[in-house]
Amino acid sequence: MDTLFTAFGDIIKQAMGLTKTAALITEHNVYQEGETAVLPCLDKMVETLALPGSGVDGIENLEELLAKAESGKSCLLLLEHYSNMDLSTFSYFVRKAGGRGVDIDKAVVAIAGMKLTEDNRAVAAFASAYTRIVIYPSRSLQGLDGEKDHDEIVRSNAINRAAMKTLNEVKLKGKLILVFPSGTRYRPWDPSTKKGVREIDSYIRSFDYFCPVAMNGVVLKVGQGSMVDDPVEHDIIRITAGPVQSCAEFREKARAAAEAAGIEDKKQAAVDAVMAQLEVMHNAAEEKRREMINR
Repeated sequence: MDTLFTAFGDIIKQAMGLTKTAALITEHNVYQEGETAVLPCLDKMVETLALPGSGVDGIENLEELLAKAESGKSCLLLLEHYSNMDLSTFSYFVRKAGGRGVDIDKAVVAIAGMKLTEDNRAVAAFASAYTRIVIYPSRSLQGLDGEKDHDEIVRSNAINRAAMKTLNEVKLKGKLILVFPSGTRYRPWDPSTKKGVREIDSYIRSFDYFCPVAMNGVVLKVGQGSMVDDPVEHDIIRITAGPVQSCAEFREKARAAAEAAGIEDKKQAAVDAVMAQLEVMHNAAEEKRREMINR
């Protein structure tokens, strides 16, 4: 089976030659503007691997969310995460969906972990195609030792403070902030990777509206190593944008349900409610996608 590198080695090298992204993240460069020169490289991969029948359902919901962002509201996109190319497929098919798809894509600012920039130059080149705010993820912080890794902890705090300051500045400028609430790709052998990250509650609390987005089908499977070593897949990709929802109302309802059920961690309960909604959307979309595959 081909990997991303064996299938697209020339395109990967082209992307690496085009990117100008910095190799090290600091508190001074957490905001990374998407490099338009690199985007066609990612589009080419998606075009090659996505099968006929791929596309977006619920583009009208994304258009409604964009309208709210343009009116000065803060807006979130909460996406399922199954593949290292989820952002690429979302961007590509939203632009191809018609209506205000191109405007929606231009408004997206993704929250991205810093390892996408620092761990591998090829992966950094791919990430550079999309506008993003870089953070030091909580999952990475869990592996640090207070004394041994003092300097790294100081660095992580500086990066995350700068990222949150930047987020608060751009979220009211007509942008759609894209977040993967699981914080990582789902790995079937590790059920914990499908659990929402507790910190997502802070995003829900500080934003006005959100759209949940289910991702069905993958063009890049989860591997054990770097993204370039992930196995490629020809597949039908279906992206489903759910209805626009008030963050405050959703969070209040989730917390009330947790209170009634005797659940103490109300923050995690709110994130679990997001993940439960995404799971329902995913299962419904997968049933339809399977019908398309079996025709």
